[in-house]
Amino acid sequence: MAAPSKRWLPLEANPDVMNQFIWGLGVPEEEVEFNDVYGLDEELLEMVPKPVLAVMFLFPYTAQIEAERKADREQDSTEKKESGKKVYFLKQTVGNACGTIGILHALGNATSEINLVEGSYFDRFYKSTANMDPYERAAFLEKDREMEDAHSVAATAGDTEESFMSLMGGSSNRYLMVLHHLVACCSKLKLKKGVTLAYAFAMRLEPDLKDAAKVIKTMIQKIPDSMNFNVMALSKKEK
Repeated sequence: MAAPSKRWLPLEANPDVMNQFIWGLGVPEEEVEFNDVYGLDEELLEMVPKPVLAVMFLFPYTAQIEAERKADREQDSTEKKESGKKVYFLKQTVGNACGTIGILHALGNATSEINLVEGSYFDRFYKSTANMDPYERAAFLEKDREMEDAHSVAATAGDTEESFMSLMGGSSNRYLMVLHHLVACCSKLKLKKGVTLAYAFAMRLEPDLKDAAKVIKTMIQKIPDSMNFNVMALSKKEK
């Protein structure tokens, strides 16, 4: 992968930081929030507030995953065009921005479930980029000073040194996957494609947090020697 021309400070992998970030940019605090997922066993999944709109999963980017990504890239062009009409996706071109990219994917594929504040940053961003392809959206974000400033403020918040980069031992070999369970008609998007398309990808699943856990367990099994994993869920608040 080519080195990005621009780099931001990495966000802390912390629901409190992520929540302040999204609430300040147009997501109503009373509607949704990020929460830690403490484990993938059924009992621990039951502790996650429901309904869940998206799951963010951070894991090491290994040589095996890179090989799968390269193998798939040659046969993905047609499928990406079709899935791009159903899934909000943007390419990551800014270094250390995987946390923000993940948030944009999580919210962008759940806008029908979230009443974004009219005229807010997120409201304007999604309306402006709705008809763009993933690369045009990436270019739009890279030039967006408002988001860069908001990301910088969020990156200096938090109480620990645990960022999306530090979870990977300070290495750039990190990978963020965003799992969605929106409309059943789009659930045929293959896991393999969802994992290999880019750093953060919104994949549509059946409406069950357990399905996301199965995907995550499969990925963890591929990296048995690592403990560098982080899972957060974006949930709607009960009113």
